[in-house]
Amino acid sequence: MRRSLGIEEQLPARLEILRMRRRHLRGVMEIERQVYPRPWSANLFLSEMTDERTRTYLIARIDREIVAYAGLNCWGDEAHVTTIAVDPVWQRRKIGTRLMFELMRSAADMGARSVSLEVRVSNWGAQRMYGDFGFRPIGVRKNYYQEVNEDALVMWVDAIQTAGYEDRIADLMDTAPEEVRP
Repeated sequence: MRRSLGIEEQLPARLEILRMRRRHLRGVMEIERQVYPRPWSANLFLSEMTDERTRTYLIARIDREIVAYAGLNCWGDEAHVTTIAVDPVWQRRKIGTRLMFELMRSAADMGARSVSLEVRVSNWGAQRMYGDFGFRPIGVRKNYYQEVNEDALVMWVDAIQTAGYEDRIADLMDTAPEEVRP
C-alpha cells in the first residue's frame, strides 16, 4: 500500500507464473469448471504434469489467487498447446498472452520448431491472441467440441527457434501492461 494525503491506494498486483503443482489443482479446477462445459479431471491434470521433460503446465497467480493456467506437450520438434484458461474475472488483462509467451519459450527450450493448437471457431479473442504469436489457421476439426457441437480451428506456427520469432514474442511482452510482463 502506498499512502498519500490520507488516501490509501492499491498498487497494481504483480502476476507470478509458476509450474503447476498438485497443491494448485483446487484453483485450477475452479477455473476449469467455469470455462469448459466438459472440464478435465484433477487426475488428468496430475498425469499431464508428471513428465516435465515433455510437458509444461503453468499457473498464473496474483497474490495467492490462481487466475489462469496453461499446458503444452512437446514431442521432438513439434509441440501442442493442450489447454489455456483465464478466470473470467481476470480476462482481457493480457494474462493469457503472458502464459502463451511462457509456453512458447518452453516449447523452444524443449526443442520444438513448430507448435499447434485447437481453438473454438467462435472464440475470436483467443484466435487474435494466437495470431499475435504467429499462429495461422491450417484446418478445421468438425464437431471437435462435441459437448457444444462446435468445430475447432486448428492453428499452427513454425520457426519458433529463430531470432525473428524470439523478437516477435519479446515485442508482445514489451507492449503488455507492466504488471504482466516477465
